[in-house]
Amino acid sequence: MKKPKTLFDKVWETHVVDEIADGPIILYIDKHLIHEVTSPQAFLGLRNRGIKVFRPEKTIATADHNVPTLNQHLPIKEELSRNQLDKLSKNCKDFGITLYGLGHKYQGIVHVIGPELGITQPGMTIVCGDSHTSTHGAFGSIAFGIGTSEVEMVMATQCLLQRKPKTMLIEINGELSKGVYSKDIILYIISKISSSGGTGYFVEYSGSTISSLSMEARMTICNMSIEMGARGGMIAPDEKTFDYIKNKKFAPKGINFDKKVKYWKTLISDKNAKYDKVLKFDAKEIEPMITYGTNPGMGIKISDKIPNLPSEGSKDSFNKSLSYMGLNPGTKLLNKKIDYVFIGSCTNSRMEDLRIAANFVEGKQKAKGLKAWVIPGSKQVEKMAKEEGIDKIFTNAGFEFRQPGCSACLAMNEDKIPKNQYCVSTSNRNFEGRQGPGSRTMLTSPLTAAASAVNGYITDVRDYI
Repeated sequence: MKKPKTLFDKVWETHVVDEIADGPIILYIDKHLIHEVTSPQAFLGLRNRGIKVFRPEKTIATADHNVPTLNQHLPIKEELSRNQLDKLSKNCKDFGITLYGLGHKYQGIVHVIGPELGITQPGMTIVCGDSHTSTHGAFGSIAFGIGTSEVEMVMATQCLLQRKPKTMLIEINGELSKGVYSKDIILYIISKISSSGGTGYFVEYSGSTISSLSMEARMTICNMSIEMGARGGMIAPDEKTFDYIKNKKFAPKGINFDKKVKYWKTLISDKNAKYDKVLKFDAKEIEPMITYGTNPGMGIKISDKIPNLPSEGSKDSFNKSLSYMGLNPGTKLLNKKIDYVFIGSCTNSRMEDLRIAANFVEGKQKAKGLKAWVIPGSKQVEKMAKEEGIDKIFTNAGFEFRQPGCSACLAMNEDKIPKNQYCVSTSNRNFEGRQGPGSRTMLTSPLTAAASAVNGYITDVRDYI
């Protein structure tokens, strides 16, 4: 009788090229995604060694981190950003790699375009020089971020040296309350297990709550797996997955699609499969969430008070975090005045996210004095939003509907939150200076962000449902 296997084991084992005794495994990589920030040094390494990209057709490039989100048809003003994008174009041309640069109809955030183009598929190994590569695990793939030296390794060999991580199952059952979305689920989990609770693990999410989610919602959860310290996150593919992929630009077609689906249906953890750790949560316990500190584990239910004692780390670091944020223990964030709202990033910039926010905003106006940015995750999302009139809903309400890019998620571009300003953000990180030097970030769902933009203060969306 065969030993029961987890979903992770099934995908991992089919990609092991060789094993080194008491050492790492040589893992084959199906898809390599690159962008302008972590690829230049890797290309330089290949040039210095006189090496070609081994399988250029397995690598896809896009421009996202440094791109401006206004006037993308004009020359880029910021010198560093301009140089990085020029270098990406030259490198991709020299090494025969497909690039979706500025102006291309498929350009966008790397973790948005992969799924929407059908590049991301179940059972794959997918890597990128970006920690939020875990997004693609929503399709039942092993997807994780890598460093620049590893980017070069994949380019040169289409393989990686890896040690197999431990496995964790996070099971969530029950029906979500109104006003609670996938972003709230993952922020709740991280608040419970801390920003280091997943260190050393690859996480599989399961349960009736996860099964009920759309593919875009599942991507949000897998995207933030890295924020609990995990190597990545994944969800077993199902009919929703197959329907999402079908007819996408690079998805298998016809009989090939049917053959793929037959295989994809086997990508589910066997009954009695053993995990190194199992955690269970009840969906009814999850409420709209918001972060108050400087790591994603510092989160609370939106109606709760900031704790008096740290949930992780030392009291000194806890106090330092609250000092940076200009907040006090034992107080509520609810009704706190804010300065900016950012709806975007690889976590929450897909059509579903924009629709959720637009449905609340329609017919309303943003608060006076507040700046609100909406950044679609790709040119395809931007196009669809315009076709549906979603861009007009936002602009009529006083929001800025901009062009695709990572934008103020990490402020590597021109989009920065000013010092000491409070930003309610749908992005994935709230570290010191993440959205700009001295900026103060509070992570929420798109719905909470939209409601807070309209009111000008942190808002419990359940008051409006």
